Amino acid sequence: MSHFNKLSRREFLSLTGRAGGVLMLSTTPSAPIFAANGDAVATPPESAHHQLGAFVSIDQSGKVDIICHRAEMGQGILTSVPQLIADELEASWDQVNAVLGKADPAYGNQSTGGSASIRRFITQIRQMGAVARVMLEQAAADRWQVDVANVKANNHQVHNMMNGATFGFGELAADATKRPIPKADKLVLKSTSEFKIVGKDVPLQGLRKIVTGQATYAQDLQLPGMLIASIERPPVVGGKVKTLDASDAKSVRGVVDVIQLKQRRFPVNVNPVSGVAVLATNTWAAIEGRKRLKISWEDGDNGAHDSETYKQLLIDKVKNQGKAVRSEGKNLYQHEFDPQRTVEACYTFPYHHHMSMETPAATAMINQDGSCTVWSGTQTPQWGKGLVLEELGLDPTKDADKVTLHNTLMGGAFGRKGKNDFTLEAVELAKASGKPVKVIWSREDDVKHGFYHAIAANYFKAELTTDGGCEHWLQRVASPPIAWIFDDSAQHLDATSLSLGFADVPFDIPHMQFENPGVDTHVRIGWLRAVGNINNAFGLGCFVDELATKAGVSTHSMWLKLLGKDRLFDPRLEGFKDYTHYGNESADHLLDIARFKAVLNEVVSKSKADQTLPSGQGWGISLAASFNSYAAAATKVEVRDGKVTVLEMHTAIDCGLVVTPDRVVSQMEGAMIMALSMTLESEITVKDGKIVQNNFYDYPVTRINKTPPLHVHILPSDKAPGGVGEPGLPPICPSIVNAIFHASGTRIRDLPVKKTLQV
Repeated sequence: MSHFNKLSRREFLSLTGRAGGVLMLSTTPSAPIFAANGDAVATPPESAHHQLGAFVSIDQSGKVDIICHRAEMGQGILTSVPQLIADELEASWDQVNAVLGKADPAYGNQSTGGSASIRRFITQIRQMGAVARVMLEQAAADRWQVDVANVKANNHQVHNMMNGATFGFGELAADATKRPIPKADKLVLKSTSEFKIVGKDVPLQGLRKIVTGQATYAQDLQLPGMLIASIERPPVVGGKVKTLDASDAKSVRGVVDVIQLKQRRFPVNVNPVSGVAVLATNTWAAIEGRKRLKISWEDGDNGAHDSETYKQLLIDKVKNQGKAVRSEGKNLYQHEFDPQRTVEACYTFPYHHHMSMETPAATAMINQDGSCTVWSGTQTPQWGKGLVLEELGLDPTKDADKVTLHNTLMGGAFGRKGKNDFTLEAVELAKASGKPVKVIWSREDDVKHGFYHAIAANYFKAELTTDGGCEHWLQRVASPPIAWIFDDSAQHLDATSLSLGFADVPFDIPHMQFENPGVDTHVRIGWLRAVGNINNAFGLGCFVDELATKAGVSTHSMWLKLLGKDRLFDPRLEGFKDYTHYGNESADHLLDIARFKAVLNEVVSKSKADQTLPSGQGWGISLAASFNSYAAAATKVEVRDGKVTVLEMHTAIDCGLVVTPDRVVSQMEGAMIMALSMTLESEITVKDGKIVQNNFYDYPVTRINKTPPLHVHILPSDKAPGGVGEPGLPPICPSIVNAIFHASGTRIRDLPVKKTLQV
């Protein structure tokens, strides 16, 4: 076990008792990975172990510990980040051990979401390995008294190119820490043809501990004297306690205290929703005590919210003119659509929940010196640390070292654990009780108090030309905005949300208009895998299929017709000046129509979706680009006696440079299963402001007995890496619904499918 693994939950970077030299390379605890002038930044040694930063350490035996600064939630980043660093370092993979990093600005951006870890930060990650390699090479050159140009790191050794002599990495570790850290602009990174580890499947870091039950998740944390907290929260967003009788709860053996959490104000932000916590010495007592609480609630303004009524409101909104967000060509309100050649449709998508297999959990401890230590399974550790500082009334600059947040493994997250409400609950209760407190969420807590994928209505109107093309296109979306949780006056989607497969549709159509009517929000809205791309791609993919049916052509050919000639598409030059493009510079990641076509052609070819099927069976296809990747889906279904059976599913993805192929396959397979759940069975509904669903029995997740054969096709690419965790999901929902239509003639525009057919 590495020194980091041993101590990371207590004193991160404490190397007391470790023999031999230790090399740690990257940045200081208070600086970006590289300074503005391009110099790598180092801090003076803090101990006899020559600490220079926070990413790479090499002990005397040559064992390499590599910090993964991103959150591991099952996507495999604990392997992919070290792969990139180890390859540039020239480390042998069997000598590498990956360690999760704590919340620290030394690591740069740690927010793990938006499929961004590799696609946005690959260069900086690779530089960490290159820095270590150069310092090892310089240490070896100095020992041999030769020019550094005559030495080269290779396969965990540094070689003297003049006489064949070698030093192992462990032999050089102590000396290397004394060498100057090279400037960023002086580093030479490998060409893709030189990669030895990147692009290959390697043994996953941490897998053995996970499958043998030794890995630590947030739910697993145990501390001496720790109390367990189970919280009864208001059933309506903005609700508060009217009356409370905790006498029966306090009579339960093991219950130590009942604490009413402070009332939070609007906007809801990522704060707890308040409530009443039962603190006990064990989990059973906390849960049993909570059951015995007698609480009456004041629901507030959101107590009348009904999701069915609200859905109809959204439909009404999108059938009328809304705020224009992209316009090109002529004003469509001055155009008379030919009813014989016009297709018009509205698609609705319900609220959805993340349903991570591990529910949220966090543990907090207020230390004797007033500092705070937190263990949390969070996608946003630095944000979480900042919120904890604020919660404790500490200055985020002067008092930053008074809060330590250790990130744990997560059993799924999908965006939910980017919100740190559960972290703040643990901190508030630890402060109030004077004891270490672990807050646990039941499945029911998780379902009823989430940050949900927004319910949405997507409207389309298009006029076909006589040759089967399209020249006039009107599109609208109405959906409660994520921005509402930060600004409760927000009614419209912001530029980031509009860039998620809505106003960036890359069709070669001369006259297009995109609108977003404003709506009020009544439940907490948040990021869920692929975010608005899901409902936008559902509507778009189904509508293209409807256009193809109207034109009497295949859906495949209709997609190709609408995409038009190969070109680089920049929405900013096509009437959408606020395009954000997933945080990447658009010039580097313009939408490439040739790549759209390639994944579509690949999935049709590999699935044979263009072949005729027996009566009662059908193929459905669709296409979407998101997070700088391109994905297409093909699904085959059978519909017999009103029952849908999914027979086969294919996805094709072009995600640019692939770091860990098996992780790409796993993410795409996970996306297919999640999309099956969303499309066929699951939805969140609201009645009287309260979430109706409770657990898997009424919010089903597709089980293995309903999972068809899954096929993933990765297109080879030398392009910059795109995302993988999210792009697979958006095209799958419409491919399923389109397949149902081609098998049965039933056109479904309102999900889930179970409301129309048996599943």
